[in-house]
Amino acid sequence: MSAARSTHPVLSGAFDDKAVAEISSALAVLLADAFALYIKTKNFHWHVRGRHFRDYHRLLDEQGEQIFAMTDALAERSRKIGGTTIRSIGHIARLQTIKDNDLDLVDPAAMISELCEDNKQLAADMRRVHELTSGLNDFATTSVLENWIEETEGRAWFLFETASD
Repeated sequence: MSAARSTHPVLSGAFDDKAVAEISSALAVLLADAFALYIKTKNFHWHVRGRHFRDYHRLLDEQGEQIFAMTDALAERSRKIGGTTIRSIGHIARLQTIKDNDLDLVDPAAMISELCEDNKQLAADMRRVHELTSGLNDFATTSVLENWIEETEGRAWFLFETASD
């Protein structure tokens, strides 16, 4: 018995329904984490203070823009293969693995270290999804993940080096 094929109008037959569900579920978690990391990065951008204010403020703004730039492409990739994606803030909250930080005051060094760890976690999660999509012959998703892994590792590196001063 052959597996059911996706009825997506563009990629009809490219992936069976099980592959579409696995890929779109994995992408939804990455998307939720990208939004969680974006909001945390902007939170710290807005609330950073101290002698490194200007440098940290600019760094976090640049990183926030880079993270946000991934979100639309993540969601649209899931839709292109016939899957669905997140639908609300509540949906993000149910899927995210990156923890929020709602503290009123966070030391700037702690902000940088926390974001470094979060970016490292996101890169590791992207590598796991990369393995999944590669194994399912979803080369387009695998390819874009490679670029995002590079960007995410770059953010982690900048944060790590910034925390070293």
